[in-house]
This record gives sequence, structure tokens and C-alpha cells, in this order.
Amino acid sequence: MSEKQEQSGLGQVPTLPQNGIKTTNTLRTQKTLQKANSGSMKNIHYIYLIILLASGIMVGCGKQTKYDVPASFETRETQADIYPDYKDIVIPENIAPLNFMMEGAMGMVVTMETEGGKAMTISGADRIDMDTTEWRSLLKENIGKDIKVTVYTMEGEQWFRHAPHTLTVAEAIDPYLSYRLIEPGYELYRQLGIYQRCLENFTQKVIYENNRTYEEKNNHCINCHNFQNYSTDRMLFHVRSNHGGTIMINGSEAKKIQIKNPNILAAGVYPSWHPKKNLVCFSTNQTGQTFHMYHKEKIEVVDTNSDLILYDADKNEVRNLLSTEYFETFPCWTPEGDRLYFCAANIPPVVGLPDSMRAEVITKNYDKIHYNLMCMDYDEKTDSFGTPKVVVDAAAAGRSITFPRVSPDGRYVLYAEGDYGQFHIWHKSSDLWVKDLQNDTCYALTDANSDDVDSYHTWSSNGRWIVFSTRRMDGNYTRPFIAYFDKQGKAHKAFCLPQRDPEHNILLMKSYNVPELSKNAVQVSEQTLREVIYHTDGDTATYVGEPRTDAMTGATRKTEK
Repeated sequence: MSEKQEQSGLGQVPTLPQNGIKTTNTLRTQKTLQKANSGSMKNIHYIYLIILLASGIMVGCGKQTKYDVPASFETRETQADIYPDYKDIVIPENIAPLNFMMEGAMGMVVTMETEGGKAMTISGADRIDMDTTEWRSLLKENIGKDIKVTVYTMEGEQWFRHAPHTLTVAEAIDPYLSYRLIEPGYELYRQLGIYQRCLENFTQKVIYENNRTYEEKNNHCINCHNFQNYSTDRMLFHVRSNHGGTIMINGSEAKKIQIKNPNILAAGVYPSWHPKKNLVCFSTNQTGQTFHMYHKEKIEVVDTNSDLILYDADKNEVRNLLSTEYFETFPCWTPEGDRLYFCAANIPPVVGLPDSMRAEVITKNYDKIHYNLMCMDYDEKTDSFGTPKVVVDAAAAGRSITFPRVSPDGRYVLYAEGDYGQFHIWHKSSDLWVKDLQNDTCYALTDANSDDVDSYHTWSSNGRWIVFSTRRMDGNYTRPFIAYFDKQGKAHKAFCLPQRDPEHNILLMKSYNVPELSKNAVQVSEQTLREVIYHTDGDTATYVGEPRTDAMTGATRKTEK
């Protein structure tokens, strides 16, 4: 599979050329194919062949486009309007080239000058495609320093020089980023997968993809991938619907387990692996979704009940950890494993109501549900937990906190805060915040946040980088953004995950979901995972503890169907 096919993650589907094709050409291609649908299949193939040949010619011309730094030009006081926005940012010293484009440009020349006087010059038509080796050398030699970037554009027959911008080179980021690519289909469990991107280049590897066509007996969803200590030596993810279960991975080996039990609310989700022990804390949620008829948000995902459970992977045992009248969710261990953070909401209107009425009441009151940041201590020697306590009382301020993540040094808790609810990936009010545990202060990461969704975040293993999902580019699809988090606790301007073709973020009609960093590449093969998912039922975990009753109604729980 070629690097371009790996980047798309869809090796079976022809990819668009990486250079020389503008969005208008892409749209023209789509319209031509639509007209061809009314003709014979032969005509479709013939037209498609012509388009591909023409595209190849255009790409060839684009790659040969080369300009020198113009000797004469007009000066503009404003910076170039490049896409993506890579202006005045802090970047890791091992990041892939920040290729960009500029609409309306007929030619581009970009110079990169260092404090030591070294220069790198790149040119192209309406976009640039940097040499990876030259780019990597430039960054390695300038760690802790600034690189001045000057953009020249040709418009008509006139060259313009735009005001320069700066790239500040900082510490390295973990080289691998895993994420789910998913269409906003909401119900159809197909054509989604978990992938791993090498941040040092443009290679994307398939970890696992589900069925590409609708198949009643094979449709399944995959979600909630997670690593222990940023290492792929231990990894897990969930399979829902057909072939369901939790996939536990040890290096290159995998197995399926079944956590469902009459004493547990539902199967485990939102995992957090203990940093030292083979323990995983999950939340177990009864979740539903509704669609707005007239609202700035498209969808609401709400829980009608949720608990915390603890799974011992060595013993294959599971037990309830918290099962109260509160809704507990999103567990997260500290780096030392001596404390567990989570979120919880008190929803008094549903206490004592049966399931049939609970969902209706919660749906009608979706914007009145507020989650607090909670924690409880853990004693590893006695395998016991302390009393839950409130860390940030967001509900008192009419706000809601979700998805806590503790920094590797244990000082900061990074979380998403919005107006209400717990599924902030669909809430435009969602921003990234931190709780400074040393100074007992909370503040928004203003320079990294946007006016749209910012959520599903992760720390790098050195604590200097944050990767998160945001809809800031078009308001519809989430893209992974990277922000530097300095030693003073300040987050800097975030930038989009670089692609070889900057137009990739316009053309890709899938969302990046749950980005997770790791120090090493995933070791297990896709074929091994497929064999385990499709052809094993999974080992059933043993429930340990007292029989549980529903804290809402007092009734004995039944296994989720």
C-alpha cells in the first residue's frame, strides 16, 4: 500500500492526487461523475479514466512547478492567509512537515530562515510540499529557537511578499497518534476504524476496520481505544453490537472478554488503565441520543444511568466500584495510581423512576444536567478506595465538566467544560480547562481554545503537548489539533495535524475521534484482531462482590439486552 493510500486509511478506495488539484477541480470531477450515472457503466468507466489521466497530467505539472525567490515584489503588511493556519505557533522538533496552501495563489515561494542564518526555500503552485529530510534537519538544529517564515505569492503577473510569521521549535512529542475515523451516521455500524498515524511523517496504519458494507449479521461499532502508560504493550478497545466484547491486547496478542453481568449496569466503556497494575476502571453507561429540530447543536447524547466498575485483567474479575444515585462516568487514574478522578452528576428528578420514565425526563431536562469533577484515593496495598469528594463544583456555577486527564507530573487535571451534559464533543460551548492541583486554581486554556467544540484531549508523555479534537475548521467534522503546554502551565496556539496534501482536511468526510498518543507503534496485526473479533466469543469475567440493586429504584438489575 502506498503512503498516500495509508494516509487515507482506505486502501481499497482510489485516492485523489496529492498535488495540483484544487477544490474546484474536485467538485468538477464529482459533478462529471454524477452526470455519467445516467449513462452506461462503460461510459462511467471511460469518463473516470479520462479524469484520472487528466488529473495525472495536472499533478505532474504541479510537481514540476518551481520558482526562485522573486527579485521584485510588492510588500503586504499582513501575513499570508494560509490553510491550515500554521502562523506563529510552537511545534515539536519531530513533527511532520507543515505543508499548507493559499487560495487564489498562482505561484508560491516560501523561505524559512533560522537565527543562525540557515535558509530553506520551497516553491509550488497554490500549495507547498516540503522535503521531509530537509525539514527534519532544520527542526533538529533549531530546538528552542525561532524560524522566520516568509511567504511570497504570485497573483496574476505580480508577486507579493507577505509579513513573516514564526515557528518556535520545542521538545519532541510522542511519535504515534491513534484515533477513530467515523462518519456522522449515528446508527449504521460500518465504515469506521481505528488508525495510527506516525507524527514524524505522513504514514497512517490501520489498527482495525469494521465491515465496509452493511451486513446485518456483521455490523458492529468499535470505540474507546486506550493504552497503559503511553505504551502499546497493553491496549484495549470495545466492540459493540455483533461480535461484541472488550478486546484486550498484550503486545502482538489479543483476546476478547465479556464484562456484562446481571450485577452490572452494562458493558464497560471510557476505560482508564492503572499505571502500575493490570487493572482497568470503566464507566458503565445506559446511553441514548436525540436530535434537535431547531438548535445550534445537532445532537444530544445523554446517559440515563451510569456507574464505575473495576476490572482485574490478571484474574478476569470485575466488580462495581461506584453505583449510587449519582451518574458517575469518565474515570482517570493519576500517574502514580494512588487516586482516581471521575465526573459525577446529581439528577434528582429521576430518583425512584422506572427506566421507561427516566429516559423521557432526562431527555426533556438535558440542558439542566451538570457534572462535577470528583476524585477518591486508592490504596494499592489493600486494594481499597476512599470516600468520593468534589474537586471542582461546576454544577454550582451552572457548568459541566467531562473527560478528566491528569498530566504526567500529576500537577494538572485537564478537562472539557461546557454549559451542560457530558458528551461535549457535540457542544459548541465546550472548552479545555485545567485544574492546577498545586495552586488550587482552575483556568481555561484560552490560546488553545476556539469558538467551536474542543474536547477529547490527551497529554503527551512528557507533559509538554496536548492533542484534542475540535470542530473549529468547518463546524461539522472534528480534526486533531496540537497545542504546546509550557512549564508555566500556559497552553499556546493550537495547530492542525499536518497532512501531505493540506486539502486533505477539506476532502475527508470523516471525524477524528478520541486521539491517543503512544511512544511506540501498535504491535498487534489487523488480521489477528479480525480473527479474535469475528471468530471468538470471549471469556466471561467473573463478578465479585455483593448482588447489586438499582440505586434509582431499589430493583434488582437485569443484564442489558
